[in-house]
Amino acid sequence: MSLKTIAMACLAASAMMAPGAAALAQEKAASSATIEKVADFPHQVTGVTVAEDGRIFVNFPRWTEDSPVSVAELGKDGALKPYPDNDWNAWRNAKKDEMTPQQHFVCVQSVVADGRGSLWVLDPAAPAQGYVVPGGPKLVKIDLKTNAVAKTIAFDELAAPQGSYLNDVRFSPDGRHAFITDSGAKGAILVVDLDKGSARRVLDGDPSTQVEKGVQVKADGKVLRRPDGRGVEFSADGIALSKDGEFLYWQAIKGNTLYRVPAKELAERAAAGRDAADLVQRFGVNGPADGLIIGRQSGHMYVSAPEENAVKIRDLGEGPEGKPRLLVKDERLRWPDTFGEGPDGTIYVTSSHIQDSAFFKPDAPASLPTELWRIKQ
Repeated sequence: MSLKTIAMACLAASAMMAPGAAALAQEKAASSATIEKVADFPHQVTGVTVAEDGRIFVNFPRWTEDSPVSVAELGKDGALKPYPDNDWNAWRNAKKDEMTPQQHFVCVQSVVADGRGSLWVLDPAAPAQGYVVPGGPKLVKIDLKTNAVAKTIAFDELAAPQGSYLNDVRFSPDGRHAFITDSGAKGAILVVDLDKGSARRVLDGDPSTQVEKGVQVKADGKVLRRPDGRGVEFSADGIALSKDGEFLYWQAIKGNTLYRVPAKELAERAAAGRDAADLVQRFGVNGPADGLIIGRQSGHMYVSAPEENAVKIRDLGEGPEGKPRLLVKDERLRWPDTFGEGPDGTIYVTSSHIQDSAFFKPDAPASLPTELWRIKQ
């Protein structure tokens, strides 16, 4: 049989494939990466970050259990070491009246190494994503050389009111500002002046920081709902900063649209107490997504796709018309949550199993096993 005949036969076979089978074949062809497990955890993980020296840090929010550790350094043997020490991790919901929330991690949602020698811990202080513990919301800076807390920036009720849930954070290249998403009942972005230790809420209630009407988040092919009928209601959540620090990107989990603003102008507006709604730009569609990160080496945006147990990648150079393409899809990625990037460019991602948690499955264990993965490209 000639090569021409074989090619024609392959084309004919492809044309005869069912639309679903053809799409699946294209999806497999588009996916060029695999995942490799780095660690198993006995608790529900969300955040991960990798410092410039390769040390890996993770965090465990107090969502459905009173977790015995909030922030931990992951050893090469997979062991978890409370970080920076046991005292900062000593908070227990059951003993909250005995501990000061200002000096303890209450319900940590995110950890980010800034590439400048520090690990930052974001604590919304809202166990079970509910009542905000007064005095608890904060951003804590830890010196990676001394493994000691160097600074704590407390957020008052103007920055983190009841109903808020501070979610993730990114830092400007000059180290002057932090940008934080609030995925609570009324979404917003916090702009933090790191030198002054002050924070301003911006885009508070703006459509770009809210859940998107008509969007329902699915898991395993069905709309994800709690026993009382509530669905996934997280507003502004995933956040990313371009390599040069020019643009800040974010989106709601319960939303399809990716937004961005000029980061410097946003910080200036926040400092002046001015509205920033006119700065917001729609930057295409991702579909429901949790974590976002822009690779330092590639400059591309990595997008978690929890509905599909997948990670996608987006070429920002394509502009708003560009679309994220599938990077890796694996059934073991039960709710890909947060990304971290190693010094060599390796992308790490946690799987937080939100759809398997006691929020949505009352018979699920309070202590939910989860994992950390690295993406092999």
